[in-house]
This record gives sequence, C-alpha cells and structure tokens, in this order.
Amino acid sequence: MKKQITRALAVAAVLTLGATGLAACGSSTNVDESKGKVYYLNFKPESADQWKAIAETYTKETGVQVTVETAASNTYEQTLKSEMAKSEAPTLFQVNGPVGLANWKDYCDDLTNTAIYKQLTDQGQALTSDDGSQILAVPYVQESYGIIYNKDLLNQYFDASWSSVKSIDDLNNFKALKTVATEIQSHKDDLGVGGAFTSAGFDSSSDWRFKTQLANQPLYFEFKDNGSTTTQPATVKGTYLDNFKNIFDLYINNSTTDKTQLSSKTGDDANSEFSLGEAVFYQNGTWAWTDMSNAGMEADNVGMLPIYIGVDGEENQGLTTGSENYWCINTKASDLDKQATADFLEWMITSDEGKNALATEMGFSTPFKTFSDVTTDNPLIDAAAAYTEEGRESVTWAYTMIPSEQWKNDLGSAMLEYAQGTGSWDKVVSAFVDGWASEYAASHEG
Repeated sequence: MKKQITRALAVAAVLTLGATGLAACGSSTNVDESKGKVYYLNFKPESADQWKAIAETYTKETGVQVTVETAASNTYEQTLKSEMAKSEAPTLFQVNGPVGLANWKDYCDDLTNTAIYKQLTDQGQALTSDDGSQILAVPYVQESYGIIYNKDLLNQYFDASWSSVKSIDDLNNFKALKTVATEIQSHKDDLGVGGAFTSAGFDSSSDWRFKTQLANQPLYFEFKDNGSTTTQPATVKGTYLDNFKNIFDLYINNSTTDKTQLSSKTGDDANSEFSLGEAVFYQNGTWAWTDMSNAGMEADNVGMLPIYIGVDGEENQGLTTGSENYWCINTKASDLDKQATADFLEWMITSDEGKNALATEMGFSTPFKTFSDVTTDNPLIDAAAAYTEEGRESVTWAYTMIPSEQWKNDLGSAMLEYAQGTGSWDKVVSAFVDGWASEYAASHEG
C-alpha cells in the first residue's frame, strides 16, 4: 500500500524522544536507555500522526525510546536506502512483498520466535528465507481495494427513468459497470454530479492507483492463467491489456475532470470530489476511509465494488485483497534494540492501546489472532468481509511482483500520455510488456 493520499511532506511524523526532544512529550525521566530503543521507518503517510501518538504512549508506559519517521508518498525505497546507510539506522522497516524482500533480505532478522509471527492467523502469509528456514517478514495489515461508490447517488441512478441497471445486484460485471458509468455521465446534471468517476489524477499522490493498483488486474489474471501467482515471471505477455484499456478508458472518459487535465490532479482532489458528492465512483481501498470520513462522508453511504475488467466469471469476483506491508526487524541492529523492537511490536498487537491504534485510529484490517475481539467502524472493511462471506474469490495483489519502481513510473507516464492524447496505447503496451522484461533483467543482473 501502498500508495496513499499524503498529508505530510518528505519526512513527516518525526518523534525523537531523547534527552532534548523529550520536553515536548513529557518528562525526560521517561526514557531508560538500558532498555534499548526503537526506530521505525513508516511507509504510510496517512497514518503518520497515529504512529507518532502511539509511539509517545509506549514510551510513557515503558521508558523505551521510540522514533518514528515517515517517508513521503512514493519515496519509501530511496528513503530506506538513505536511512540504512546511517549509523542510527531503522530497527524496524518494511518491505512490500517478495520483490522488496529480495532487495533487503540481508537486513531482515529471523522473526520465528516473535509474537507477531506466532499470532498470525495464517502463518503462510509470512515471507521466508530462500530455504524456508527463517521467517523474515510478517504482514501487519491486510487491505482491499476496488471501486468505492456513493450509495445515495447510485440509488438515485437506479431509480431514474433513464437508467438501464436497476439494482446493485445487477452491477456485477464490466458490461454493467460501463452501462452505469456512461449513463451517469450522460445525465450528470440530473444527478447533480460532475461525473461518474473522480479524477484519475497522475500527480504522485494519486498515480499509484493506476500505474500500480489498476495494473494489478491484468497481471493477476495473466499470472492466474499461467499458474505463476507466487513466483515472479521474467516476462509478461500482456494477455489482458485490452481489458486494462477498457477500464482505464471508462475512468478517464466518464469523469469529473477532462482527461487533458489529469497530470496535476492529486489524491486529495479525488477524495474531495467523492466526499462532496461530485462523483459516484472512486477507485481506492480500505485505507481511504479515514480521509473520506474526515471530509464528511457517512459510513452508511459508502460501499465498494470489485474492479471489473470483463473477464469470464467476474460475477463471482471479490475485491482485490492482500498486503504490501510487511514488518522486518533490522538484523544489523544491536541485540538490545532488536529485542526492544520485537517487544514494541508485541505490545502493538496485544495491548488495548496498540490494537486500538492499528484497528481504529489507522483503520487497518489486521491479520493477527489477538484482534478477534476488535470491531471496526470502517465500512470499506465491512464491504470486503461481506464479499468473503458470500464466497466471492478475491483478486490477489499480483503487483507485489512488479520488477521495479521504474516499471511503474514508465507505465504511468505512458498511461498519462495516452489519456492526454499525446501518446498511443501501443506505448502503454510496450511499457507494460517490454518494460517488464528489461526491468526484470536489470534487477537480476549477476
């Protein structure tokens, strides 16, 4: 995830609880250096404030110094490289899946005997060393994304004399989605909206929704066909790129924003458009609820559809669900700091304060047994659970196998040029297929 609306710039949420910085947070006697220290490089800008607050709470309770720094959106990897080169490197960091682990496995301590591994509801979700003998990364959040919709506006569409689709139950495939979106766009004044979809912004705070998360859909179905759902392939064929084009066209042609204006549109713009009732549909995920709620959305007025792209059997498809948020403890940290970090994570998943911070304040759906008694007020998590209970087949996060950040950036650039009319779809295909082969080869040199 992630991948998210940024409310902090560059490095945010810095909590330094040393002798000088502690004055703003409480008594300097709170820190006991003999207990070790924790330095967490957080991936999620949208939860920076919550991490800062819970770190302060932990320090006050335990005397263990906790520092949290948050990388700006789309800068985590470069920030991590920079921080790891320092003498006071992060003791806790994260990787986004198997590809990220391959880059950082030499820095990952064995988590086999930690509480975060032992308390996983499905220990098969953890990432292991090449020989399987060590647990190197543990997921701490499971997230789902799809097409969020405004229930009131969509019901107004269903009730309209001019609508062809009359029920949410019938909105279960790409053909139906296209019908609904184009009819809303044609009658946007009747509904009082600016468009069917929010702006597909290609500012860095928003472009990940398309160059990464929308791109997941054609990757997932191709990998599923080829039986390569857990192993990164050296090449891709682009089997489902026509479907990818169809859903992207639907977004940019039935929107609040002219497609020539997408380069500067931000994630905040899309959130605002949706929350103010200017659009019916908004591609995003469970993590977006905090921003939507802060902007005035009511929980009972939002639902979420799968991202339909026109594949066979998609009527039984669920949301796109997975994790790119795996905790790792820096094996190069001192034994004292590694233990302090493991203890901090145990407290995060077992204490009332930690569980509340993760599940309520940050709005995460967590994969730990200790959260069985936790309820959520996030309606998007409830929507994801409902699809699972119905027996819908979730689309997994295939994009964690993307070979490099450069592949995403090149694809995003090609998609923006196509949207603006300055580039052809063939360039998108080349970035997707040829770019995968070249970036895979570059990442596997030697």
